[in-house]
Amino acid sequence: MPLSLIAVTLALAGCAVGPTHVAPDAAKLANTEKWYAPLPHGGNPIKLTEYWSQWNDSALTALIDAAQKNNATIEQASARIAQARANVAIAASDLLPGVSAASSLNRGNQGTGVATTTSASANASWELDLFGANKRGRDAALARLDARNFDWHDARVTLAADVATEYTSLRVNQLLLSGYERDAQSRAETARLTLLKTNAGFESPANRALADAAKADANTRVIAQRADIDIAIKSLVALTGLSEPTVRTLVAPTGKTFVLPRSLAVAQVPAEVLSQRPDLASSERELAAAIADIGGAEADRYPKISLTGNIGYSASRAFGFTSDGATWGFGPSISIPLFDAGRRAASVDFAVAKHAELLANYKSTATRAVREVEEALTRIASAEARETDQLASLAGYEAFAKASEARLNVGAGSLLELQEARRSVLAAQVSVLTLERERAHAWISLYRAAGGGWSK
Repeated sequence: MPLSLIAVTLALAGCAVGPTHVAPDAAKLANTEKWYAPLPHGGNPIKLTEYWSQWNDSALTALIDAAQKNNATIEQASARIAQARANVAIAASDLLPGVSAASSLNRGNQGTGVATTTSASANASWELDLFGANKRGRDAALARLDARNFDWHDARVTLAADVATEYTSLRVNQLLLSGYERDAQSRAETARLTLLKTNAGFESPANRALADAAKADANTRVIAQRADIDIAIKSLVALTGLSEPTVRTLVAPTGKTFVLPRSLAVAQVPAEVLSQRPDLASSERELAAAIADIGGAEADRYPKISLTGNIGYSASRAFGFTSDGATWGFGPSISIPLFDAGRRAASVDFAVAKHAELLANYKSTATRAVREVEEALTRIASAEARETDQLASLAGYEAFAKASEARLNVGAGSLLELQEARRSVLAAQVSVLTLERERAHAWISLYRAAGGGWSK
């Protein structure tokens, strides 16, 4: 090959064919420019990275920390990062020359006598990346490494939210159990007193049956609630990797309600929140890798030129004579695709279609992200708007139940009236705690929807 041709091929090396990646506008694809749900800013907005500390709950923090260290989901994400990092090294190696060594020893009869031949050589080869196929492969591997890192952050955010959701549900169930146990004790006492009155002829057998039925109903609720608590504890064991005795110690009943955080900072512009989502960042990196795959498939349709060379030593002994000396060779080779029944063109079409699929997935992720933020904001606003009326309802039912019990004790009321009042109080208590859980879960959902406390 003339030196001028070599110079031309070296100048061409590194030129890439195919499209260039441009990160899409997530907010534009999601077709949103502002939030339509109210932003809760009742106090100083806090950063996502400080979010869980604002709950002032050491048990919750300990459970989340344990889950981050022990959960298999995080381990899987870490393993995928290691795989992607190895793929980057593999792809980068294609851009550099390859060198290998070989040696051989052969003794045999060549028809005219026995001969011994020995040789050793160093061989080198380098494919000139004329159209950027190898560079595109490295770019795709780097983009996928970024995506796996973002997936790791997304797994951490999701895991923290899952632990917090299970934990808050458990705390509500513990408070519900406490209320159910008090109700069961009250109904058991009423059943005991009713039995005494019935035996003395002051109550009818029907009222005794009603009191016994109410007692049994209350006991059933207690048993079911204890089962719900046990199931929640086992879920936390699976999420955190801690032993069940350790989890039970951490979540021992405290009798306290939640200390909900101050307002979580929500950016005024949806695009800013979307930029905090690790799942969206991962999707964008997959798009970049897909663009690189298109370029690589396109480059595969063009000629390939490689430079090869070797240097070595060879010796041969036969019939008492020895011949030896250095060996070397150098030269280019070219591979030109002539006919492949459309395989290379189909590979380009496949890469283009894959990019279109990933772009649609990116749009879907952006749209879902906006919807999740809007839904969380709406739930928070709804819970806060209902709180005052819900507490007033509970206070009213409790006052009526106390009055009903007082009337019954002086013989002016009826057992049926008291049982109805108790049912109303219990229902109101359940509604208050359910609202508390709903509000806590809405804040957790907002944390997840806003991208969590991940670091870029």
